[in-house]
Amino acid sequence: MERQNLVIVMADEFAGQYTNHPVVKTPNIDRLSARGTTFANAYCNSPICMPSRGAFVTGRYPHETGYVCNATPYDGRVPGWPHRLTEAGVSVTSIGKLHYRDDDVDTGFSQSLVPMHAMGGRGDLFGLIRTPPLPVRYGVKEVAEKVGRGESDYTRYDRSILDHTLTWLDETAPSLREPWVLFVSFVCPHFPLIAPDEFFGLYDPDSLALPKASRPEDWPDHPWIDAFRSSYITDSYFDDDRRRQATAAYFGLCSFVDSLLGQVIDAVDGSTFGDRTRLVFTSDHGDNLGVRGLWQKSNFYQESARVPLVIAGDGVPEDTVRQTPVSLVDFYPSVLDAVGQGDGTSPVNADARSLFQIANEPDDPERVVFGEYHAAGAVNGVFMLRRGPWKYIHYANMAPQLFNLEDDPEELNDLAQRSEHAATLDGFRTALENRLDPVAIDAEIKDLQQKILDRHGGAEAILARGSMGASPPPDTKFGGLRTQ
Repeated sequence: MERQNLVIVMADEFAGQYTNHPVVKTPNIDRLSARGTTFANAYCNSPICMPSRGAFVTGRYPHETGYVCNATPYDGRVPGWPHRLTEAGVSVTSIGKLHYRDDDVDTGFSQSLVPMHAMGGRGDLFGLIRTPPLPVRYGVKEVAEKVGRGESDYTRYDRSILDHTLTWLDETAPSLREPWVLFVSFVCPHFPLIAPDEFFGLYDPDSLALPKASRPEDWPDHPWIDAFRSSYITDSYFDDDRRRQATAAYFGLCSFVDSLLGQVIDAVDGSTFGDRTRLVFTSDHGDNLGVRGLWQKSNFYQESARVPLVIAGDGVPEDTVRQTPVSLVDFYPSVLDAVGQGDGTSPVNADARSLFQIANEPDDPERVVFGEYHAAGAVNGVFMLRRGPWKYIHYANMAPQLFNLEDDPEELNDLAQRSEHAATLDGFRTALENRLDPVAIDAEIKDLQQKILDRHGGAEAILARGSMGASPPPDTKFGGLRTQ
């Protein structure tokens, strides 16, 4: 494809289901979709911030790189696509959230403006404790307490990211040798679920439906999910009124991010380089938003693992929806392809291919995407395979789950124990075991995490400090630790 500039806009915790949604208003994502291609089955490779962003930048899976949880932030040790492009003489700039270790990391970016990193350079040490019974994260009470309309440190930070982006596009981009890459990373709609008044006001909480399967009697019966809930007791702080308030705020934050995206689109379109610049919108993972009594992310249900993904620009089919499964590791060959530094295949991951090429091909029902989770609340490692209508979720040393998303898009019917699906289940299990040994990988990662725990004084010392909430933006203080 012709080499051109590339602008990637990433949100944080923006679930894929809230684009092209009957209630959530996202007119700018809609107009980007109309002029480009939407991937209906796009997934993160690990449904939590740091490992997802590690996979996005390196093009490799967490178990391969060691960026497996929110206490193993990206440190530049494994080169990513920014390194490759910078070495090739392509300018690569980031603005906003990176969630890497700290400012000393060799990110590969030519320049990083207002970056947000792991708290203290360490991240979530509490989440390293994965031996049952899991410790209770009392800090999650803030998810329910900080709900409603107004401004937060995150909305203010996102406005700052937008200001820096518009200035960069106006003043810096025209002077750069083309092609160049700009990565803009907003932090909303990540909690706290506090939406600016004009966006909260778009949604009447009283008119909103309660989250799907929000009653305990409707929760899935699985020991891994039960153990997770014993640690993340978030739902215990919600009543129905607060659930609706939280939903309205989350929807408002989605619309807030959409408005920021719209201003980026307008700035690119109004520039001298607009006709030579492709645009991408995505997120690092989704948000459960009270579905099944779960909040935030950290599982492979659609709400948590599926992300929005829209690409637009020269060579991209317009007003097109692709059903082929894709994932964030596909960004590595995509970015190289967009700026003329690759052939559409990944030099680091045989699974990954350019999204720009996939957009121009018929839907591929046989393509497989892979994900894994080894972070907070996980008593055992979790692995996902998505192919065609099927999603297979494998829990190390526990029973798997199997969903047919064509017949059951809400994932309310686990087919893993149905005898008529035994062959499908065995096929996925074999495919996963041909890829890796789930039990061995689980043990290796737990050993890695134990060594990190030991370096920081052990589990007792971490428990005494308490659990953490959201990471602070630059130049703000953080007070989100609770022991009880």
